[in-house]
Amino acid sequence: MKKTSSALPNIRHLTAAIAVLQQRSISAAARSVHLTQPAVTQAMNALEQSMGGRLFDRSAQGVRPTETGQRTGLRLERALEQISIGLAEAGAASAQRAALARSVTATQLRAVSEVVAAGGIGAAARTVGTTRATLHRPLRQLEALLGIHLVEATSHGIRPTRAAGRLARRVRLAESEWQQACAEMAAAGGEEKGATVIGAMPLARSVIVPATVLAFAQQFPRHRVEVLDGPYESMLEALRDGRADWLIGALRDVVTADVVQEALFDDPLAIIARAQHPLATGQKISLTALSGQSWIAPRRGSPLRRRFDELIGMAAPTEPIECNSLMAARSILVASDRLMLSSTHQVRHELNAGVLAVVHHPFGRLTRTIGITRRRDWEPTLTQRVMLDLLVLESRRVAQESLDADGSNPSLARNSRGARPVPRVKKREK
Repeated sequence: MKKTSSALPNIRHLTAAIAVLQQRSISAAARSVHLTQPAVTQAMNALEQSMGGRLFDRSAQGVRPTETGQRTGLRLERALEQISIGLAEAGAASAQRAALARSVTATQLRAVSEVVAAGGIGAAARTVGTTRATLHRPLRQLEALLGIHLVEATSHGIRPTRAAGRLARRVRLAESEWQQACAEMAAAGGEEKGATVIGAMPLARSVIVPATVLAFAQQFPRHRVEVLDGPYESMLEALRDGRADWLIGALRDVVTADVVQEALFDDPLAIIARAQHPLATGQKISLTALSGQSWIAPRRGSPLRRRFDELIGMAAPTEPIECNSLMAARSILVASDRLMLSSTHQVRHELNAGVLAVVHHPFGRLTRTIGITRRRDWEPTLTQRVMLDLLVLESRRVAQESLDADGSNPSLARNSRGARPVPRVKKREK
């Protein structure tokens, strides 16, 4: 199989090294994992070579974890724990779980992950550039070891079972912990090899993330940053699978138990129209006048759509145009008399340029909460903590901008009927 940078190391080596980290003794570790002392020593050396740094200080008095070894050791423990949980969720008996975790191989676990990700053995073989047999063999070995089915024949070919899907998710989380451990080790040696994947929702993509990433890249130019976009549901799955480190955007009312949400600031919402819209007078508009308008609405299920439904919903005379593309929504607004409920941050440039205007509505102050969503058991590396700190600082700047604009910034009332010009805000250099 094709080995990737995030592929797990030899599981037996991982198990033995963790035992030494926990017990501070090679002989005690050897007894606990049922290996000889030379085999444990070999495992320690092999794992350190894989990670590119020292986990242990060796002396006549025994072995002790290095400072980096202590920190990365916690990640290695979590990686092995994810594998153990995955075996349990796939159906392995709890009495056998510890022994199974030592018996499975990285090749077998990677095969499950690849087949589940691709949806079948044939597709996985094409994706990773190998043969079907190279994937099929370790899968069958793992099935025999666990006593469960991981793939099944269907009319569409050989597909992964639900048990395989549960195990694959844990394998990906274990790979994420391993990758983080290797990044910590490299950083301790003065070499930045880390990577961060951010799932960014619309406001964050256009306002918060760009400034944060640019400031971060100045400090850590070798750290790889990837920004995901797409529907919230797909980004949430990427987060839960370990394919994303955190999400930033509008927080949800309900989330799954394995993720947590941390609020950053309240984002002001406004009713937006083209600058020449009949209701863009700078005067407060009645609910009756608003109820007769046609709208652009965000897609169903989003926090912004729930706010739209609460305020306008059934009162609209026609079905709204559902649009989750800000670019398309802007074009529709400019070309029609439709209205849109939107974050003022996302249309700030159009408001300042006099292309769009705010319609003063009777609902009072409207907001939605913007924040970070992460896995409950996720821990950032030291480098990632710097990025999170920068993100919090940028969020505070955006929040302060909202407070300054709320009720006092002419751009929130700008229209074509006498509003005074708004000076362009000089972009802050990052």
